Amino acid sequence: MPGECAAAASERGLSLHEHPTELAAAQPIGAHGLIALDWWSGNRSVLVDHALSGLIVGLTLATRAEDIYRALLESTARRPDDRRHLQRLGVPVTEFVVAGPLAKNPLLMQIYADVLNLPLSVVTSTPGPALGSAIHAAVAAGAYPAIPRAAAAMGGRDVGAYQPIPDNVARYAAPMPNTALSMTISVGAAPRSCGG
Repeated sequence: MPGECAAAASERGLSLHEHPTELAAAQPIGAHGLIALDWWSGNRSVLVDHALSGLIVGLTLATRAEDIYRALLESTARRPDDRRHLQRLGVPVTEFVVAGPLAKNPLLMQIYADVLNLPLSVVTSTPGPALGSAIHAAVAAGAYPAIPRAAAAMGGRDVGAYQPIPDNVARYAAPMPNTALSMTISVGAAPRSCGG
């Protein structure tokens, strides 16, 4: 984050995620004009290629930190190949369950619900992965006969905590503009950064 962002966040008593999240949440879908591909550490699910790289298309001198932040949040949700791949394998995808610190970002959770057009459920245990390990250990130790029974007894989730918003679903489902081929030069006010 640019220094101005850190200073603005500090002045408001917000973290370096809370501040740009607030600013990004105020933007209409697609307002930033960016297309991001989030393979910064390769792709580990469907393509299984650690050498793939990420990119952001559409950056201009007027692009603000919160624009990039929102584009990156949206890019993590725009992985339709993962879902389509599972469906081709016969695995029905009817709900998306979130565990861990990402669930603390309401903008990100709503983006996921809207892009996936699925309800999002949030695991109620803060250390979700640790709870998963404990559930498996309880089954292995014989305390429960199967994972679903152990999960029902030990775990919990807020079912449908985030619901798709139909207007947002339609906007995300629309074809993305080809910003690489429709480059324009804009002259006007100096770009704002982090709400300034």
